[in-house]
Amino acid sequence: MDQIVRVSQYLQENADLLIDKIVEDALKHITLELSEEQLQIARQQNIEFLRMMARSFPATDEEAAAELLDWAEKQGETNSQNMDEFSQSIEPFAQNRLVYSKHIAQVALDLEVGPAQIVRIMNRFNYLLDVAMVQSIQSFEKHQAAKLRERQNQINELSAPVVPVQDGVAILPLIGMIDYDRITYVLNHVVPKIPKMEVDHLIIDFSGILTIDSEIAQHIFTLHNVLQLLGIHLYFTGMRPNITMAIVQGNIDFSDFHTYGSVLQALAAIEKTR
Repeated sequence: MDQIVRVSQYLQENADLLIDKIVEDALKHITLELSEEQLQIARQQNIEFLRMMARSFPATDEEAAAELLDWAEKQGETNSQNMDEFSQSIEPFAQNRLVYSKHIAQVALDLEVGPAQIVRIMNRFNYLLDVAMVQSIQSFEKHQAAKLRERQNQINELSAPVVPVQDGVAILPLIGMIDYDRITYVLNHVVPKIPKMEVDHLIIDFSGILTIDSEIAQHIFTLHNVLQLLGIHLYFTGMRPNITMAIVQGNIDFSDFHTYGSVLQALAAIEKTR
């Protein structure tokens, strides 16, 4: 155990210098281009990992992994912020393992550590490296998924704006392909804002819609009913034949819908009611 403690102390005290050598060796074997910022982030992460691993040498695998999991979670989040694909950090993984192993083994030999203890040290290193990789991947994927959801919400917000055009009249232009996520966003985030805008008449314009299916058409029918309950008169414009067909296939009775060929026609109809 004294030999392992010596290696542990040496690695902690000399982590910066050792990581510089490891990074220098690793860069000779990879083709991945990294920015200076990414290199500095990788260097700091490796210094933290080496010190953490060294501290764990006298501990059990379970005790060592407990501290590492929290660290790897944070690294996955950091990598998610600085990389679009985790393959950017995984690509050199096998070569980095070899470089790490070479330097750590050399430190143990220089400190005259016996073969059995060297094997124990290298087993611990490989175990922790695998634990860190798995946890970092899971953390990276979780944070990437959160970023995608945030971006989708931003896209939904930009593609479903409520635009006032006259006193008490607004237009909700729908653009692109309407799927479940977008129509749910409209129901949960756009509709609640409309009464606060003091809108009596809302025109939903479909002229920018590519296609919808019968399930989405059912949600549009729900949207129609919700707005009616709020006392808002609803008008549909720009409905192409394929959209009308999707409504029919959804067995939706839209005989009560106010439909017009264009926004101008809907505005003219609203003007007659005043």
